[in-house]
Amino acid sequence: MIVLGIFTIIAGFISLILGLVVSTSTSSVKTRSSKWSFVLFASSVGVWSIGVGLFSLAASAEVATFAVYAYYIAALLIAYALLIFCISYTSETVSKVTTIGLLLPWIVMSFFILQPGLFIASISTVNHTVDLVPSMYALFTLIFISYTALGMVLLWRKALLKKRVQRFRVLAVWFTICLIGGGFFNLILPGFGYYQYIGLGPLFTFIMVTAVFYAIARHGLFDIRLAVVRTVTYLLSLVTLAGIYLIVIFLIFDTVLNQSSTISQITVNVFLTLVLAFTFQPIKRFFDKLTNRVFYQDNYNIDEFITELSRALSSTNDLHGLLRQAAEKIAYTMKSTDISFVVYTGSERSEQIGTGSYSRISYKDVRWLDDFIGISVVEPKVLSQLEEDDELLRRMMVSHRIAIILPLVRQGIKMGYLFLGDHKRSSYNARDIRVVRSIADELVIAIQNALTVEQIKELNAHLEQRVDAATKELRRTNAQLQKLDEAKDDFISMASHQLRTPLTSIKGYLSMMIEGDVGKISQQQEHVLNEAFLSSERMVRLISDFLNVSRLQTGKFILEKHPVDIALLIQREIDSLTQNATARGMKFIYKMPKNIPELDLDENKIQQVVMNFSDNALYYSKDNGKITITLKKIADQIEFIVKDNGIGVPEAEQAHLFNKFFRATNARRARPDGTGVGLFLAKKVIDAHDGEIIFESKEGKGSSFGFRLPLPKKK
Repeated sequence: MIVLGIFTIIAGFISLILGLVVSTSTSSVKTRSSKWSFVLFASSVGVWSIGVGLFSLAASAEVATFAVYAYYIAALLIAYALLIFCISYTSETVSKVTTIGLLLPWIVMSFFILQPGLFIASISTVNHTVDLVPSMYALFTLIFISYTALGMVLLWRKALLKKRVQRFRVLAVWFTICLIGGGFFNLILPGFGYYQYIGLGPLFTFIMVTAVFYAIARHGLFDIRLAVVRTVTYLLSLVTLAGIYLIVIFLIFDTVLNQSSTISQITVNVFLTLVLAFTFQPIKRFFDKLTNRVFYQDNYNIDEFITELSRALSSTNDLHGLLRQAAEKIAYTMKSTDISFVVYTGSERSEQIGTGSYSRISYKDVRWLDDFIGISVVEPKVLSQLEEDDELLRRMMVSHRIAIILPLVRQGIKMGYLFLGDHKRSSYNARDIRVVRSIADELVIAIQNALTVEQIKELNAHLEQRVDAATKELRRTNAQLQKLDEAKDDFISMASHQLRTPLTSIKGYLSMMIEGDVGKISQQQEHVLNEAFLSSERMVRLISDFLNVSRLQTGKFILEKHPVDIALLIQREIDSLTQNATARGMKFIYKMPKNIPELDLDENKIQQVVMNFSDNALYYSKDNGKITITLKKIADQIEFIVKDNGIGVPEAEQAHLFNKFFRATNARRARPDGTGVGLFLAKKVIDAHDGEIIFESKEGKGSSFGFRLPLPKKK
């Protein structure tokens, strides 16, 4: 028991040292949360292990009580730190809200633990056992398991991905093994009063801390080598200071002052010395800042200035805003009275932007600078360093209150100038001039990007104007086309009306002649008259189709519904086509059903649809064939289908079959005189009756055309 307790304390101190090593390492912004969560985890494991060891070795009640409190508070902090580490290690960022929110249960539970008698009922130093309040220990266990379970879920979810790197799997395995071992010996067994094995739990946890530390060092998450060097340096410094201080104190008190000092006094003095050693650097940094503020008011950090200038230059693509922000930043840092930019924006054009009351330079003077300085010169011109040959330039700079001129050149092309006014307090030194020279390239690149964006904007504006003009022209053309389309519809409507009357008369006279009302005719004359009668009928239907299409286009397509016996309507249409079918050796098969109720329909338009489907079946079928027509009631609908064994419709063209003026390629070959409006009009009529078209076809094997119409609802 004693050996195990000593080893547990040693393992705790090693965990604290590992946490110290990682805390002194350098890390990026993305790994900072992982770093400090591991430091908290390793430190908590160290305190917890030391608490377990002290409790195992404690002979006094005070030490045992302190060890137990540290043991349970640190144990819960281990679970919290483990969860934060798993979150940050798998997602690289942890928000402050998440960190604080997850910390609240630990704070509440720690408060309960520290209350005498609320969590710990009694502590025995004889057999090293602790009596716990069952309800509070259950709450403690629930919080601990919640922390660790959530952390393990996050870690294993990353570890089980196929493309995930090996370190996640290694950590997941080690965390799981150590949590099972530590939880069994330090969570489950103590819950049943067995404390003699609690020293085994820290051994598992120590292995876990070592494994995580190895993963960090192996995969380069932090700069471990530098961290180890810093840690060793700190430890050696502390040991050296403590040793020197002990020797000095011993010599002063025992040799010079002839006074003996106790171990406790020496320990307190060593502790105070270490505190002073640690506080020396912060105090030194404070006075460094104070003296710099007094004696170096114009001093600035070059890296910070370049970083802030880069941020300002990348914050916008607007040339005016970019130059304004850059001028303000340079003027503030360099302590200039005013800053101005001159940038060439095109042939014979330039833009000048600055701060303060800068003196505006004419375009002519800027071009004189190009000739005087040279096109490709990039070195700044400083007023205080001008020679006698530069008298004209000196006069120009003095007249415009300019202390430094920085040419802005990109690949031998002069883009403009940066003018710095007089220094507010003294004059520009060599360091300031070097900084100005170093920012030239960055300024040029940012200005060039902004100019490119400006050119793109101008091009877009020009294109938008052309698009607007083209759109207006297109609208005018569309308006003209709409007028022409309306005129076409009016013409078709008028022509259809005008043609229907004479055709109806022709059809009537032909019918009278066929029936013998104007005298007896021969068999040959009857055949000719029948052909003329059928042609006139097709012409009437064709004109009717065009008239209905015209009405659809003009919005005058109106249904005139009344009760219709559709079964009888279909029979009449078939009878009218029987003579034509007989002439081709074809036969209509239709059995008129008796259970079809009357429907509210536009009789003429439905009649036209039935005629269209039947006539198409007749014309596109093979001679001496059969055309099957069915009408039946299906649920709350009636279904009408015309099925033939004709040429069919090619599969690639079936999607366009019901479009206006569309005809399949094989249909155009079989019947060149078709119009392509019959099926279009049929679909419009059925849609207007709240029905649906039925169509099925296979090229070379026939087609099925029909429709379904809803039955009237019962009152």
